[in-house]
Amino acid sequence: MSGKKKQTAAAPAASQVTVCRGCCCGRTEKNPNIDHAAQLERLKERLGPARVRVSDCLDVCEQANVIVVSPSSAGRAAGGRPVWLGLVGDTEAIDDIADWIDAGGPGTADAPAVLDLDEFKPSRRVRDEAGFGDS
Repeated sequence: MSGKKKQTAAAPAASQVTVCRGCCCGRTEKNPNIDHAAQLERLKERLGPARVRVSDCLDVCEQANVIVVSPSSAGRAAGGRPVWLGLVGDTEAIDDIADWIDAGGPGTADAPAVLDLDEFKPSRRVRDEAGFGDS
């Protein structure tokens, strides 16, 4: 043996989802007809808990419930940027998001057309404060 350790390449970063669960998103008072806990659990079930991040208020309360889909490293290299989705309220939308990420996510695969209805672009201030400044 040469005494050298074998180096392994780091796995490329996968697409991730940030789910707002702050002052309005995820609150029964704001959206009483949505099972917020089930929505979050469905995403974790479909994508795995490591790919779902829960955030405090993303400061776009008028769009509650907000989900941000971040590209994988390959998607970012292909020009993909975080996609902001608002008014996400049903299980079908959660499944559409998970299917899109399974297919590669932003920059790698086209989003299901139905998600075009939910997509919005928050102000630069909001994107910067939430850590998505280049979206």
